Amino acid sequence: MIYESVASCVGQTPLVRLRRLFPQADLDIIAKLEFLNPGGSVKDRPARFIVEKGLQDGTINSRTHLVESTSGNLGIALAMMARVYKLSFTCVVDPKISPTNLQILQQLGANVDMVTKPDDQGGYLKTRIQRVQELVKTIPHSLWINQYANQLNWQAHYNGIGGEIIANLDGGLDCVVIAVSTTGTILGVARRLREKFPNIRVIAVDAVGSVIFGAPAGKRELPGIGSSRVPELLNKTEIDEIVYVDDWESMQGCRDLVTHEGIFAGGSSGSVVAAIKKLLPTFPKPYRVLTVFPDRGERYLDLVYNDDWVTRLQRLTAVV
Repeated sequence: MIYESVASCVGQTPLVRLRRLFPQADLDIIAKLEFLNPGGSVKDRPARFIVEKGLQDGTINSRTHLVESTSGNLGIALAMMARVYKLSFTCVVDPKISPTNLQILQQLGANVDMVTKPDDQGGYLKTRIQRVQELVKTIPHSLWINQYANQLNWQAHYNGIGGEIIANLDGGLDCVVIAVSTTGTILGVARRLREKFPNIRVIAVDAVGSVIFGAPAGKRELPGIGSSRVPELLNKTEIDEIVYVDDWESMQGCRDLVTHEGIFAGGSSGSVVAAIKKLLPTFPKPYRVLTVFPDRGERYLDLVYNDDWVTRLQRLTAVV
């Protein structure tokens, strides 16, 4: 098949069993490799879905200037879509963005606007959103994507990941374990899978220090998982359980994944690996679990795969 553009290449990512990392008898752990999307992450799906829906219904046109607050992956995905559809795009980021992601955004032609003032919870999300709101007032024909409240976010995963899992899975499914930030991925996937598997157990993996589910705010070093605000998309009644992992556990999960499976994935993938290890004693036998690996390891070479960064994290942990 010959595709019309890189946008058309989004989706149809493979499912892979993690039998080397989780060799326990009567346990089947399956990962959907979303980092194999052309933009390198699961965020390619909502970026494409939102832009193409907007072009179809007229809310986006050739004059539209897209604006979004993002730690990297959605920004990269939107920058890629903006190139394909000849749109302008401003990405509001903060100092915790990885140098690699920053360079990718710049190479894709995004206007990068970096905030430097932390918010009242020690993070930057609220500050970034404030900056987005300022930009929307001053940039002509601007449109805030607003991934934390945009219903097209979860719909992209309902139609994409959820539908693909049902089409490609050989048998039943007992549980999904998915890292959260906007909660779009977990809600979209869970809503689609519950149509096929009504008794499925839905487990969210959140970062220590994230406030999504009411836990106390705290300092976090890894982007891509957790949030310093509650997403408007969130519906807590659709989540059966929450597992918290800290930066150290996420780092170790990443390194375990690449060591045992040869899968070089990002921080939130390490987070779900760490969460599944914690959950193992609670899984009955036989049991089948599905998870999602959201992004690539290359974007974390300066973070979880950097020994100096790990040493600094260890020192911070010791101080705490």
